[in-house]
Amino acid sequence: MSCLAPCASDSAKTRGRKIHEPPAWDRDAFQRDRDRIVHSSAFRRLVYKTQVFLNHEGDLFRTRLTHSLELAQLARSMARNLGLNEDLTEAIALAHDLGHTPFGHAGQTALNRCMAAHGGFEHNLQSLRVVDRLEHRYPGFVGLNLCFETREGILKHCSAVRAQQLEAEEPQGVASRFLRGGQPSLEAQLCNLADEIAYSAHDVDDGVRSGLLSVELIQTQPLLARMLAEAEAEGADPRLTPTSRVWLYTALRRLLRECAMDLVIHTLERLTEHAPIDVDAVRAGPPLVAFSPTMRAELTALKRFLFKHLYRTPAVEAQMTKAQRVVEDLFHHYLHEGLPEGAREAETPERAVADYLAGMTDRFALREHARITGQRWFDPD
Repeated sequence: MSCLAPCASDSAKTRGRKIHEPPAWDRDAFQRDRDRIVHSSAFRRLVYKTQVFLNHEGDLFRTRLTHSLELAQLARSMARNLGLNEDLTEAIALAHDLGHTPFGHAGQTALNRCMAAHGGFEHNLQSLRVVDRLEHRYPGFVGLNLCFETREGILKHCSAVRAQQLEAEEPQGVASRFLRGGQPSLEAQLCNLADEIAYSAHDVDDGVRSGLLSVELIQTQPLLARMLAEAEAEGADPRLTPTSRVWLYTALRRLLRECAMDLVIHTLERLTEHAPIDVDAVRAGPPLVAFSPTMRAELTALKRFLFKHLYRTPAVEAQMTKAQRVVEDLFHHYLHEGLPEGAREAETPERAVADYLAGMTDRFALREHARITGQRWFDPD
């Protein structure tokens, strides 16, 4: 690990696991975390969980699994250029969506509504819950017993109330920064912003593939228009038309490259300015991984464009409304009729139902809903 920057996370100096384990002979602590995540049941289920378009709508749309893999590749490349710990970065990226419900944010909204009087539901907290409690794969402990640094990166957001609860369970633990201020590791900060780059680019691709976004429409968005113009200026094969998907792929590669370059360059400038001497100085300081103000403004404008023309379009919202109904119907059914044998126990019946629902894939949730209600997804209302 001699190539690591002084302020990077060093596996030899990890704050450790909740339950001590002897080191492995062939892998360091963060490599073990990554491998445990990849072999978990929750990770495998991501292949059938929605990103934007529901799983049955097409084989080529992103899922939570493909998004997580694309994020891991992007974040690891940037970590290398910044001298950060690539294995920790990859572990955080692969685990960040483990707690997502079926049907993406629509499922989370519905489940949070069902759990409003019982502590609510939020997918970042659920991802931590998955690796801490819900995965049962080892005889010596529940969960995956990941290192503090990996768990810290998984918990990107946390309300003060929930942070107080987590702090009571784990003093000076992964929720402390939400109560006392401060930052997570640079690797965690990097994954948070790399996530924004990854989904912005691939949601454009999926939006065009779905027909909801046209090349003509995305040319009205300044950042995308610039990427398309630069792609055309690269001197692509003259046989390709401006509506060719290869032309779009070239533009999106440029988008990924430019965003990543901006993030690395601006972060290096901030690291030079603040000069943290170690990871503790990183945690005590301001956010150090950041886009330039210009790129931040451009990405914010792109996000607004996608909300208007993709995420909040009638076609997508109609599917999301149905998805929310499926989640709510299943929640109330299991709460009153009981969960299937073998479902994990939890602090309350409501939390046990939420855990079970959050672990479902899109297609399993639809199959269960059809079995319980007799309704099929495409039945008229």
